Amino acid sequence: MFGVTLFAVFFALVFLNIPIAVALGLSSLTGLYMADFSFAMFPSIIYTAIGRFALLAIPFFILAGTIMEYAGISRRLIRFAYVCVGHRKGGLISVVVVVSCFFAAISGSGPATVAALGGVLIPAMAEAGYDKAMATALISASGGMGIIIPPSIAFVVYASIADVSVGALFSGGIIPGLIVGFAYYLSAMYMARNDTGITRFEKASMKERWLAFKDTFWGLMTPVIILGGIYGGIYTPTEAAGVAVVYGLFVGLFIYKEIKIGDLWKLCVDAAISSGVVMFIVAGASTFAWLLTTTHVASNISSAIMGFGADKVTMLLLINVIFLITGLFLDANSAFYILIPIMMPVITAFKIDPVHFGVFVTVNMAIGLITPPVAINLFVGCNIAQLSMTDVYKKSVPFVVAGVIALLVITFIPEITLFIPRFLR
Repeated sequence: MFGVTLFAVFFALVFLNIPIAVALGLSSLTGLYMADFSFAMFPSIIYTAIGRFALLAIPFFILAGTIMEYAGISRRLIRFAYVCVGHRKGGLISVVVVVSCFFAAISGSGPATVAALGGVLIPAMAEAGYDKAMATALISASGGMGIIIPPSIAFVVYASIADVSVGALFSGGIIPGLIVGFAYYLSAMYMARNDTGITRFEKASMKERWLAFKDTFWGLMTPVIILGGIYGGIYTPTEAAGVAVVYGLFVGLFIYKEIKIGDLWKLCVDAAISSGVVMFIVAGASTFAWLLTTTHVASNISSAIMGFGADKVTMLLLINVIFLITGLFLDANSAFYILIPIMMPVITAFKIDPVHFGVFVTVNMAIGLITPPVAINLFVGCNIAQLSMTDVYKKSVPFVVAGVIALLVITFIPEITLFIPRFLR
């Protein structure tokens, strides 16, 4: 009864359009009252949850992504992709997917990727003859790779809950992220196959490509420095986030010179707001998860799931269904704090690798970024494109289907995820 009431209060608040962080906090306070715990425990639970060293990577990666955007790196990445593949059939579709992959390796956030790239790419695709709603859906879907391709904030959160190596998750997310991106590319190409009004760019000369490469070189080096240092054992993921901030400031201030001293205050405020949103969610969700664990609700649900007596294949499908449905309403960070304590005994019983599990459930949550009713990536994309959510929802359906197909491949072929982490051990 306690668990039912706890979830009922939470979802009632969500459906009343209360912010997720507030809904988690209020439902957690309700749970503390129902379980006869002192409210004085609330701040100590929050401090214990958000005071972990690993979670320091979140504000640092958010700050690094903000710095890279102010430094003009996203614009340079788009220009470089234009001159490389813009002349091909569906060239702008390739540009969107390729640039999203690169920017995802900088920002670690889906909505941030859409916000950074959509303002340039959506008008460019519309001007080139692509359906504007389809372009918005494509950029919104591709932005979801921001939580799959490392560095990923969602991976940091999952690692802190499941006690898994962040570095292993980062390396495990590379190939799955590329597979999801390729699935979105094929879907967009299929949707645009009969559009006769699409224009192509002139093929760039080798000189133009070389100049574009030189201009974006420092931006391209960002994921190399972040991930190379982690996989090379030079620094931890948290330290890598700090290195990314220093490197971004160096590039923005002294190489590209697009960040001025006067911009630093606004830059830091923007990053602090984004970090605060994430950490408030972590604070509320951690208390909710603590209640589920302490009152044995999580273990009871785990036992009920395992009581189905399903085989491993059926269980993997069931897990995906649970996370796909959860993704309709919650972001990855909230979902992980609520569901991971429930699922860990299940994946242990079925001998599912926790790194593989972490990656494919994150792919689920990436799909959730473009599935209503929440669909935060679509919301950001629609605001940029000045389109109604209804129009873009319709165009997002093929991308959801493509994402689910990619998800099933990643789920049932574990080596796709585990090949690089095992190679790097």
